[in-house]
Amino acid sequence: MTLLARLASDVQLMFRRPPRQQYAALCYRVKGKSGAVEVLLLTSRDTGRWVIPKGWPMDGKTAYEVAAREAYEEAGVRGTVESDTIGCYHYPKVLKNGLKVTCKVQVYVLEVSTVAKNFKEKGERKFDWVSCDEAAKRVNEPELRDLFLLFKRRMTHPDAGALMQIPAE
Repeated sequence: MTLLARLASDVQLMFRRPPRQQYAALCYRVKGKSGAVEVLLLTSRDTGRWVIPKGWPMDGKTAYEVAAREAYEEAGVRGTVESDTIGCYHYPKVLKNGLKVTCKVQVYVLEVSTVAKNFKEKGERKFDWVSCDEAAKRVNEPELRDLFLLFKRRMTHPDAGALMQIPAE
């Protein structure tokens, strides 16, 4: 590598911003008779791609509390949220000012117990309850796909749950 190329690379690294932090809920339910596990997907408001509820940090709230609140505001679901993350994923986001940033999303599992008829973002998104395999097919982010498959393994083999976690880095 030439000196000029190395210098250009070093300057680029100096100005690279760390990822912006967000928190998300991997919402699931277990179907009564069949015992089948379904996860909740919703569409993003801007691009219409399949995602999970997520949002920015909030003063006075823990990461998992933010995840639970976003699940309610975006999808109208409430339930029991785990305080430990199952893992994280990254995705590129275009901010309102046009700036492109990388977001790091810590994901918390939320077992859904109730679904509200009215909630903040009702009518702004599509929703679908699907299998973990189907969710992995629909989402664009490879790390989020891995989290759905990890969650499926965890639900299939609950004894191994503590060992099945993708490090948050």
